[in-house]
Amino acid sequence: MMTDASQPPAINSTSVLDWYDRHARTLAWRVSPEARRQGVRPDPYRVWLSEVMLQQTTIGAATRYYLRFLELWPSVEALAAAPREAVLVEWAGLGYYARARNLHACAQVVVDEHQGVFPDNAAALMKLPGIGAYTSAAIAAICHDEPVAVLDGNVERVLARYLALETPVRDAKPLLRRELQRAVPARAGDFAQAMMDLGATICAPRTALCTLCPLQPDCCAAAQSEPTAYPVRPAKAERPVRYGHAYVICDRDGDVYLRTRPDTGLLAAMTEVPTSEWLPEPTGPGYPIEADWHPSGRVVHVFTHFRLELEVWRTVLDDRSQLTDGWWSDPRDARSEALPSLFRKVLAQALD
Repeated sequence: MMTDASQPPAINSTSVLDWYDRHARTLAWRVSPEARRQGVRPDPYRVWLSEVMLQQTTIGAATRYYLRFLELWPSVEALAAAPREAVLVEWAGLGYYARARNLHACAQVVVDEHQGVFPDNAAALMKLPGIGAYTSAAIAAICHDEPVAVLDGNVERVLARYLALETPVRDAKPLLRRELQRAVPARAGDFAQAMMDLGATICAPRTALCTLCPLQPDCCAAAQSEPTAYPVRPAKAERPVRYGHAYVICDRDGDVYLRTRPDTGLLAAMTEVPTSEWLPEPTGPGYPIEADWHPSGRVVHVFTHFRLELEVWRTVLDDRSQLTDGWWSDPRDARSEALPSLFRKVLAQALD
């Protein structure tokens, strides 16, 4: 079993690349290994866009948004010139909305400070808004074959099993990065994508198809005949709960009152219906205006660090002039609003 002090077997990058050449997934943003051999180079804009979208998002969901973004903004110049609100509207439903704000800010920096050309190395890419260690390495390796380790969740799982790592992944990332870096070949971009594909298709979270895996001959977990025992799970912290109220205000025509959240904090700059504070203990409603309020049930939404329970209230106003810091929107046009999933749930609860 692999410990921090023992020397792991070397990853056979040649076997990994041979496997990838035969079994690479077809993805909307990917240049296939065959096309790479024919001289086709990945577009850094498209690789960057896909990598940002894939953070905490499934490939199926990311692909839909990716194709829509390319349709609207086919280049980094087009994205930089777009209003931020338009980008947030198109991002709505994809979650982790700071990614959308950073996406827009990064596009503007690339255009304004780099003449529309993404830097060609991980160190320079990391200086751009919203680009961290993983995304910078992914872009640099995939687009420019920079020999850097690209370590995402799928690759972490492959390595944890390959090494039979006895500690949780989150406590061993320097070790995993070091071992992966030792194996990076000249085809760094294809190797990075091959390792991702192994984790997504062969060495998956709940299954391990070891007989199909190019790493199987040297894999410590496979040798133990218990690959899914790894990665070792960390102790699970209890997710705290917060409580609050959401207020859905309609006019006589059925339009709903919306407003913009503050520019900082959770769901910053996104669209919402009025809400109370989100507190550790339940409290009574503090209605934003005097009206005839009616309970409309409860919405539960799970964020990364806490679970939110909102009591939903609804009212109908005769006089819209009481509210001046937002706007009125037809619920049928919700697709055109930058509504996060939470507030789409709230509207569905109150209006359906």
